[in-house]
Amino acid sequence: MDIRVQNVRKEFTRYPALRDVSLGINSGELIALLGPSGSGKTTLLRLIAGLETPTAGQIFFGDEDASAKSVQERNVGFVFQAYALFRNMTILENIAFGLRVRPRSSRPANAEIRRRALELLDLVQLSGLEKRYPQQLSGGQRQRVALARALAIEPRVLLLDEPFGALDAQVRKELRKWLREIHDRTGHTTVFVTHDQEEALELADRLVVMSQGAIEQVGTPDDVYDSPNSPFVFSFIGESSTLPVDVENGELWAGGRAIGLGSQAFSGKTARLYFRPHDVELVEDGAALAGVVVASRRVGGTRRVELEIGGAQERVEIDLPFDHPAGERSRIAFRPKRWRLFPSAS
Repeated sequence: MDIRVQNVRKEFTRYPALRDVSLGINSGELIALLGPSGSGKTTLLRLIAGLETPTAGQIFFGDEDASAKSVQERNVGFVFQAYALFRNMTILENIAFGLRVRPRSSRPANAEIRRRALELLDLVQLSGLEKRYPQQLSGGQRQRVALARALAIEPRVLLLDEPFGALDAQVRKELRKWLREIHDRTGHTTVFVTHDQEEALELADRLVVMSQGAIEQVGTPDDVYDSPNSPFVFSFIGESSTLPVDVENGELWAGGRAIGLGSQAFSGKTARLYFRPHDVELVEDGAALAGVVVASRRVGGTRRVELEIGGAQERVEIDLPFDHPAGERSRIAFRPKRWRLFPSAS
């Protein structure tokens, strides 16, 4: 099921939660809506679900304008962060609930409902637990039940709102892999909201990065991570460091020194240089950035050091091999291997 969001605006008591948002989602795609709190990602998900109606604009399911249709008419499956399972029902009854409450004309026979619920229980790897109640399961197991319940109604679109936000880090990592496998097996058009960059980069076919009610960038995880189109995206997706630079005759200067980087395409005279801490090379001589180590900490198998550049006016972070001998107040010279220039804020 293709979804098309066309020039959608949503206001809450004159507060614009979404500002003229347009987005196309392909059938069978797994899309992540990613952004900080207040960016509008959950509002957009709720508009797609039919839990909110747009102030302006339209939402299409295929060629059908679904803007004024209810959740039931849109036939979407929704998975919440808080599971929203019925405590007084068994796991099997929870999964079957959406089928049992259908109008009699479209309700399957009891035997078919049970067969489908047991099949989904097996799909989410919880076979044998059908007689248990939600409070007898772990958080990760409850989230699997919530997904099975959403899938039971055979939705046209599957929507997930921070599905792993209430779980600890290890369980989240396991469920991310599992959700991707489920998606690939079922082929549902799936949209999920997250503020977790790692989760979005690992799971999604495409990322929709949002800020202040607008879409900043849409692209594959590789596109967005390697080619961010704005300072916000560069700073929000992954780790980043930034420095003010001058551009003279296509060459970059910092603190009155050439730093061994050139940019013929940049038209301004002042800019900000953005780069990833892990994406640098150490240099012994020649034009480069140089700084003094003021702090150091371990990050996995590397050493993350904070450098004071230009007499304490600027600080950046770079990654060094864990066994690098640099200590506090050591001088380190480096050049970014991949970087972007953006105009300085006026």
